[in-house]
Amino acid sequence: MTVKRAKRVGEMAPDKPYVLEDQIGFLIRRAHQRASSIFEQVMDGLDVTPVQYAALAKLHDLGPTSQNQLGRLVGIDPATMFGVAGRLAKRGLVSPSVDPNDARLVLLELTATGRDTVEAMKARGPEVSARTLEPLSAEEAATLLALLGRIG
Repeated sequence: MTVKRAKRVGEMAPDKPYVLEDQIGFLIRRAHQRASSIFEQVMDGLDVTPVQYAALAKLHDLGPTSQNQLGRLVGIDPATMFGVAGRLAKRGLVSPSVDPNDARLVLLELTATGRDTVEAMKARGPEVSARTLEPLSAEEAATLLALLGRIG
């Protein structure tokens, strides 16, 4: 008796041709392009990128946080986080300082302008999600978010 192994998601059947449009990376990239375009439209005038927004929003949630920890929490590598923090500081949205308990760490804190900016963006954030997920039913959207959370 032979036991057939179940195919895992994404495994190619030998007789099925490779179709770019069916590949997870292609589909995620297209969905990301859609979400980014909608983000730019909804956040027009605030001049903050999605990555900068993620850092600002998490900093708003946490209060003063080390640059390194903030990067880890929002999935930004240290070199990129260094640049993001520098650009946000240059714009007056965050204030960097040396951690009094560990001089090796840079603490980031929202300025009053940064707080106003992130609060305005958070108020618009649900529209970005709603418009991005618009082609889906509520159940499909919930399923997609749950599945993406599992692979992200």
